[in-house]
Amino acid sequence: MSTSNTSTQSADLLIELLTEELPPKSLRRLGDAFSDGIFQTLKTAGLLSDNSQAIGYATPRRLAVHINNVLSQAPDFPVREKLLPSSIAFDAQGQATAPLLKKLSALGYADVDISTLEKSGEGKNEALYLNVIATGAALESTAQTALETTLSKLPIAKMMHYQVMQKHGQWADVEFARPAHKIIALHGKTLLAISALGITASNQTDGHRFLAPGTISITSADQYETILNSQAKVMSSFNKRREYIASALLKAAGDDLVLMPDSLLDEVTALVEWPAIYECHFDPEFLEVPQECLILTMQTNQKYFALTDQVGRLRNRFLIVSNIETSQPASIISGNERVVRPRLSDARFFFKQDQKRPLSSRVADLGKVVYHNQLGNQLERTQRVAAIATGIAQALKNQGIQANLEFAGRAAEIAKTDLLTDMVGEFPELQGIMGRYYAAHDGENPEVAAACSEHYMPRFAGDALPDTQTGTILAIADKLETLVGIWGVGLAPTGDKDPYALRRHALGICRLLLEKNLPLNLPALIELARSQFTQKDVQEKAQAEDIYAFIIDRLRAYLRDQSLAGKPFTSAEIDAVLSQSPAELNDLVGRLSALREFNALEQASQLAAANKRISNILKKTSTVIPASCSKALLEIPAESALLLALESITPRLNAAYEQRQFVELLKALVTLSGPIDQFFTDVMVMDPNPALRDNRLALLQQLHQKMNLVADLGKLA
Repeated sequence: MSTSNTSTQSADLLIELLTEELPPKSLRRLGDAFSDGIFQTLKTAGLLSDNSQAIGYATPRRLAVHINNVLSQAPDFPVREKLLPSSIAFDAQGQATAPLLKKLSALGYADVDISTLEKSGEGKNEALYLNVIATGAALESTAQTALETTLSKLPIAKMMHYQVMQKHGQWADVEFARPAHKIIALHGKTLLAISALGITASNQTDGHRFLAPGTISITSADQYETILNSQAKVMSSFNKRREYIASALLKAAGDDLVLMPDSLLDEVTALVEWPAIYECHFDPEFLEVPQECLILTMQTNQKYFALTDQVGRLRNRFLIVSNIETSQPASIISGNERVVRPRLSDARFFFKQDQKRPLSSRVADLGKVVYHNQLGNQLERTQRVAAIATGIAQALKNQGIQANLEFAGRAAEIAKTDLLTDMVGEFPELQGIMGRYYAAHDGENPEVAAACSEHYMPRFAGDALPDTQTGTILAIADKLETLVGIWGVGLAPTGDKDPYALRRHALGICRLLLEKNLPLNLPALIELARSQFTQKDVQEKAQAEDIYAFIIDRLRAYLRDQSLAGKPFTSAEIDAVLSQSPAELNDLVGRLSALREFNALEQASQLAAANKRISNILKKTSTVIPASCSKALLEIPAESALLLALESITPRLNAAYEQRQFVELLKALVTLSGPIDQFFTDVMVMDPNPALRDNRLALLQQLHQKMNLVADLGKLA
């Protein structure tokens, strides 16, 4: 039986894996996964204290983790293990049976004294238990397990297979993201005898390839970051390196603005160990090319940081992040300037070539581009979008809202033609952006040209919406066509799978209708889109009610992020509005705001409870309720008083609803509070007399309709 350990040593732990250059786009995730994996394994084994913390490191050639307060041996701990029922554990003579001995042996306690085993329970439920003090985990063996397990679970998209020479002179096959060269495993100053990927741990690593080549010794785990920084010319912390680069870029930019998207900053941080910022230039003549093209080619192809002036105009200077720090960077600067020139020349060539052919001449060529094998080509899709767009424009005009059918149709016709241009072929990210430039060059109406770009908006959560009405109309039409078509071929989102981004399209439709204050009927829009598809499968699978419910579900998530005076809308408030299955979405925030004010009234809870009670009564009614209440059948003063109060307030309610004065409408309901209370006190709704019962139900139904003009108040109860 194990005995308690008497002493343990606590010190900092360092584990580092040195490799060839790791994939830059995934380095940050690799570093986080490496440190988290080792930390969690040691924590589970009881080798960490409550205040132990992990610091992860990730550079182009290394993954490492430093953990403070790590025990060399975890404390011993009591174990109570259920073995077998007593009837199976012992034979008739009270001797241990073979199953019991086998069980103890499997647990590693074959030599335990049988008499020390605990019996617990009564009768048939009596069982045998093992009570021992188990030896805590040893750091060295646990670190070995932690390293092996963590390496096997790193988020590596593609493995490399290579061979390493073993001590006995034989080659071994190894699999990892990149070839590994060294491992450090230090507990304080003590080297841990662990290994992985065919490498045995030591206290040595490599410095910067050019600034500090050769081997560097790490004397103590807590000196790792300091030694790498001072001797190896390696800034080991990914986050600190990233912050340094961002700060240095801003300083080098001076009065200009530096464009540094997070993805580019992460990737550049993953490419350098000792960052140095240098300023470069390109010929001003390239500025005649749309700046989006120049910015994209610098960011995507060269990992450069473009600069603009204070109003956003691109400058002909840019910043680079080099892995070599030198007082004479002229060769580095000139080399990068030479490299970028052919890229910018290509962009200029594509731009000039594309302008030789107007977008309108490319429309027919869309028929050669497959959109989806079940939905036809891009030309057919363009025709569907055009029909939806003109239908939306007509619906807006019918309501007295400015909309140009000709612009909507024309924008839909040419919006996708930039997909066939050389520039978008080289840089797909520029689709829409180049369409706007080319449409303007072709002499298209400015609103039509703008719509070529704006119809993709919003591209992501929080993105800007179109500025023009035509762009807004086309954006709704484009998203509706995608949503209905893709849904109709059986590719509705399931779980986390949404390859056509239908959730994003649905949220975009919600935002466009709501934030642009468009009083469009959503079910009618869905039907308009459905009617453009001749495919039988789409008609059968893309049911309007399913798509409506899907969009409303996205709307629910959107409304949860909205607030009034800094206070988010509650689930009850959102449910109260959306349970009405609103056809128009543009006034939903107004309804929610009105509900918030209504809820602050003294009578709100009573009215909400009464509304819920009425809803329950009406739901349980199986008979056909008359359309209106008959005054001749009113016998009790309380029901007459309620009808009188309802009739007197109805014109006010209707007028407020027509003018979308939701706050005034809800506040007006307060006058019904007293008559409703008296009604339920004095009147038995389900009277044995069917005529009286149905008349009272009709009264409640009329009341229910007027109380729920803004929202289902019962949801607030």
